Amino acid sequence: MSNNGEILNCVIIGSGPAGYTAAIYAARAGMKPVLFTGKEPGGQLMITTDVENYPGYPDGIMGPQMMEDFKNQAVRFGTEVRMELIAKVDFSGPVHKVWTESGEEIQAHSVIISTGASAKWLGLESEQTFMNKGVSACAVCDGFFFRNQEVAIVGAGDTAAEEATYLSKLCKTVHMLIRRDEMRASKIMQERVKNAENIKIYWNTETEEILGDDNGVTGMRIKNNVSGEVSEVPVTGFFVAIGHKPNTDIFKDWLDMEDSGYLITKPDSAKTNVDGVFASGDAQDHVYRQAVTAAGTGCMAALDAERYLSAKGII
Repeated sequence: MSNNGEILNCVIIGSGPAGYTAAIYAARAGMKPVLFTGKEPGGQLMITTDVENYPGYPDGIMGPQMMEDFKNQAVRFGTEVRMELIAKVDFSGPVHKVWTESGEEIQAHSVIISTGASAKWLGLESEQTFMNKGVSACAVCDGFFFRNQEVAIVGAGDTAAEEATYLSKLCKTVHMLIRRDEMRASKIMQERVKNAENIKIYWNTETEEILGDDNGVTGMRIKNNVSGEVSEVPVTGFFVAIGHKPNTDIFKDWLDMEDSGYLITKPDSAKTNVDGVFASGDAQDHVYRQAVTAAGTGCMAALDAERYLSAKGII
């Protein structure tokens, strides 16, 4: 592509709801975007079975099918989709440079980042075994499937407290596992958890194994790391809420980001601190982390990029 010296109008890095929505808008604006899918084409939705809360799918849809729909729509308007990972960037000049994992250099007038975030996991083999069969990293996405059931949640921060509270309104009992003898969550979130009658807190507790059968999760084996006592608790849902890590390491030398790695955008925009570079989706949103909000910021990024290119007389 850029081997012949061509400078692309718009490169999109990442392929979840944010990346594909940005591609749809950019392509329809005549920007001829080239989208690099990254290692996980489709992002976190590829490990999500039933998506029931995205508008326009009244019967729900499988995550991978939904991402295929997004991709086909982007391609229909002229997006070039490349199944490659961007490994390095250089945002020092007016023309931005990115390199694929195979070492190809690509130049672009504008770059839209939609590299997403990855849930942090406990690292148990049984987590992977029962992924989407009772194990989830998003209570807001999947809590509905466990109405009136016994579930567990692991974590001690604001997200864990918020998700435990959310689950408590749907589920019979929420077993909350906390590794230490205190929570990291803010005082108000801790109060909500402690005041919920059906949230049972297990202090100094770690998960040894998630138990289950062919139908999914049936329970968990937990250990008190002070007394050494091991016990089994029957649950059908197991939620991991120990945080997310935004996939933004390659931008560290170039873009402003929070200590946790989330990219910082200017108010009411997708603009980063570098002209012509825009951020969208879970790479910059640590608050909502939903497919529909990611798609919204992908739209914002494409509109901002279009205005940027228009002002420069490039399109």
